[in-house]
Amino acid sequence: MTALYSGTFLPLGVLVWPLLVGLVAMVVWSRGALWVLPLAPVPALGFVVAGAPGSVVVPDLLLGVHLGIVPGGALLLGMTALVWTVAGMHAALTLRAGPQAAVFAGFWCVTLAGNLGVFLAGDIVTFYLAFAAVSLAAWFLVIHERTQKALAAGRQYITLAVLGEAALLVGLMIGAAAAEDLHIASVRAALVDAPLGPLGVAALVLGFGIKAGMVPLHLWLPVAHPAAPVPGSAVLSGAIVNAGLIGMMLFVPDGTGWGDVLVAAGLVGGFGAALWGLTQRNPKAVLAYSTISQMGLMLMLVGAGSAGVAYYAFHHGLAKAALFLCVGVMAAAQTPRQRGATLGLVVLVALSVAGLPLTGGGVAKLAGKQGLPDALSLVLTLSSMTTTLVLVWFVLRLAQAPAPPLAPSPLWRSLFAGAAVLGGLALVAPWAVWGHATGLPTGYPAQPANMFAGIWPLLAGLGAAALIPGQRLPEYPPGDILALLRWRGGGWSGRAGAARSAAPRRHWRRAVLRALLHVRRLETHMRPWPRAGWVLIVTALTFSGLVLWTL
Repeated sequence: MTALYSGTFLPLGVLVWPLLVGLVAMVVWSRGALWVLPLAPVPALGFVVAGAPGSVVVPDLLLGVHLGIVPGGALLLGMTALVWTVAGMHAALTLRAGPQAAVFAGFWCVTLAGNLGVFLAGDIVTFYLAFAAVSLAAWFLVIHERTQKALAAGRQYITLAVLGEAALLVGLMIGAAAAEDLHIASVRAALVDAPLGPLGVAALVLGFGIKAGMVPLHLWLPVAHPAAPVPGSAVLSGAIVNAGLIGMMLFVPDGTGWGDVLVAAGLVGGFGAALWGLTQRNPKAVLAYSTISQMGLMLMLVGAGSAGVAYYAFHHGLAKAALFLCVGVMAAAQTPRQRGATLGLVVLVALSVAGLPLTGGGVAKLAGKQGLPDALSLVLTLSSMTTTLVLVWFVLRLAQAPAPPLAPSPLWRSLFAGAAVLGGLALVAPWAVWGHATGLPTGYPAQPANMFAGIWPLLAGLGAAALIPGQRLPEYPPGDILALLRWRGGGWSGRAGAARSAAPRRHWRRAVLRALLHVRRLETHMRPWPRAGWVLIVTALTFSGLVLWTL
């Protein structure tokens, strides 16, 4: 094995260390498995702080492993390591010890290694393995509590994850067949002129879109987040979804028309998901739709060719992880003062996500606007209204959460400290990398035009929130499109469902419902592994034949 850059094998250590920690957690020290979780991202943090020095090639491993920071990956790698560190502390403090916790810890570390790997992989084989790890191992985070709700969410998650992995494999094989080597840049360039290039890019967009929560491929996200334990939700929303985002940035070629598709899907998700979040009662479900909305805006930036996507995602990951952790902090608060302090932190972070000028979120939105057409720049400005609206609703739902049984006060202080670290970083860390990441002068965000563009949509969103009577908002189950599969003609459960059951039905709605029910019956029929296995084998052989036909 040979290091081609004086480097060093630090990038390899970033990935190997979490796997070793996970092995210790599952095999050696299962009783204290959860307490090793904050240690797993430490090499990644050190690598970023050191300036992400060098890269490494290991030609004898797999088909030749290439590791080093990918374009836009430094910010995302650092943010991901921070989120996993604080979420690991939260998990150690709140989850029960035992054999189930050891399994959780082991797959937590595998998921972490995959999450870090997508920001370091320079070849498609390493990238695919990392993406598979972050996708498939995260299933154990979703189902950890083993409740009926968690298991149902896990089925939906793993179904879409496997579909995404299959699509990703097809796209990468088509690109690899047309490329001269397995470097990501070579495969991306080859997809433009490959005989099956359009199919390959479509498959990649499908695979990455599922992970990134792109509408209409987002169906796993609003059901998995409420079902997972709080630290699992924090890493799902703050870090794991960015695996799909970096995939879009690295693999989808320019000039193929898919940029317009990403812009259109991003606009639908950016505004539609935020408004649908107003129909949720569970604070974590509200945040899940907020994540879909923010990811939609980032996908719009990818499609439009903005250079500020990674910077925007850097802030969003820190802020959204902090907000999810605050749900757990509120669950441990036992006095009005503790609840008030938690809500105060939530409001500060929410204002930043909404784009309050001079906060981390405010400067992130400014960075995202660089290079955008005027129309899309205006759209990004207007999105602050719906973001404000859904986050006000989240604050209200969190404030109305019932007080929990008494918990030790030190537990609340420790949990609050972790969430405050991420929240504080979301507010100020974008400033620390502003000049380096954007190339803009320090005083640019404070210019009157930029201040006005940031404040008026936020005030409009607050005004709209004040006009909406919360008790009259309709309530729908999380999962939006998936909820149709549970609709039997009597409407959804609850007051909103009763009101809709009396409304006249349209013919097109009945047709769509019948089609969805047939799909569900087929899925139930194919669920046993012998049948599903044969389907997967036939599908794999078909796709392999298509790829071989292009060689």
